[in-house]
Amino acid sequence: MQTELAPEFKDTPEGREAEAILRKCVHCGFCTATCPTYQLLGDELDGPRGRIYLIKQVLEGKAPTRSTQLHLDRCLTCRNCETTCPSGVQYGHLVDIGRKIVEDKVPRPALDNAVRWTLKEGLTSPLFAPAMKLGQSVRGLLPAKLRAKVPEARPAGVWPTRTHARKMLMLAGCVQPAMSPNINAATARVLDAAGIQVVVAPGAGCCGAIKFHLNDHDGGRAQMRANIDAWWPQVERGEVEALVMNASGCGVTVREYGHMLKDDPAYAEKAARISAATRDLGELLPELAPALRARVRPPAGVVAYHPPCTLQHGQKLRGGVETQLRALGFDVQVARNESHLCCGSAGTYSVLQPDLSYALRDRKLGHLNQLRPSAIASANIGCITHLQSGSELPVRHWVELLDEALAPPA
Repeated sequence: MQTELAPEFKDTPEGREAEAILRKCVHCGFCTATCPTYQLLGDELDGPRGRIYLIKQVLEGKAPTRSTQLHLDRCLTCRNCETTCPSGVQYGHLVDIGRKIVEDKVPRPALDNAVRWTLKEGLTSPLFAPAMKLGQSVRGLLPAKLRAKVPEARPAGVWPTRTHARKMLMLAGCVQPAMSPNINAATARVLDAAGIQVVVAPGAGCCGAIKFHLNDHDGGRAQMRANIDAWWPQVERGEVEALVMNASGCGVTVREYGHMLKDDPAYAEKAARISAATRDLGELLPELAPALRARVRPPAGVVAYHPPCTLQHGQKLRGGVETQLRALGFDVQVARNESHLCCGSAGTYSVLQPDLSYALRDRKLGHLNQLRPSAIASANIGCITHLQSGSELPVRHWVELLDEALAPPA
């Protein structure tokens, strides 16, 4: 797809990147078949091809409108279209660029601005944890819509204290420690059982995705730099062999630090090294399995596994978790239909686009329930919380199920 950039974009890094991405697009439309919002709405402008066309128009100088903004807002950034695209169009990067340009040109209603500010500042604030704790203490009194965002409080259990020669850094995250602290603790226990010590750098916080995807690119990149600063001493000294991510949303973002900071002379090289050292927890399963197999006592019943979009499309990691868990004796199954489609969580999407989000959630749960599971598992805190809001079955991170299945050492 050829485009002639407007003068204001010709000499900018974002303009050059967008132009290079657009050149790959042949406008074939294969992506529409796997776009969740196009499946729901049937509007070309609510699919990747239509949104690409809207972004192209803006880059060529056409003034965006509130309608342009709404169509871009409705995108989940699930990146399913990237998995489908035969030309390798990096749609996720393009839509980030397009949204930011439109954000700067189209004023939002005051209430919309207030909600977005609250999300990007509140979810990443130190005050989020006490606020979540308070919400959990009065959860039964909360309105249904708010209660859906507040998971029931569950204890994290004991953090392992043994030291090991093998060490890996883990990003605690911004919302996960408050919403479901057992995920991080279970990760530490499972890795400890396999002879790996988890290290958490105190200075690391939000991966930067929340602010970045709410069009605060400067704020998101500031959080990325802060994380690199927190991790760098141990990475540079070779004290840790990898950065392990147990939230696939954080994982896909940290894996793209090298891209996000490529034009930052002070951080480009460090960011590229951090990205190269990042591994999703599921990627470790093949090497963990031999050390764990003798201790695993899998529960009876089917575990319905939902692979998050950030795992299967963002990180291009497909099939590994369910395959390895089956090898350990779990009866793990994925939905027979539409296992590739988003559950509707998508970070802050469930707050900003609730009608579309809950329609996708119910569609996903319908497919998962056909498996007649005793539990549902996923690999991202957003997906877990969102699916739990519509299901009576327990929805857990798969590492929690593995942790519970480990018998004490002999």
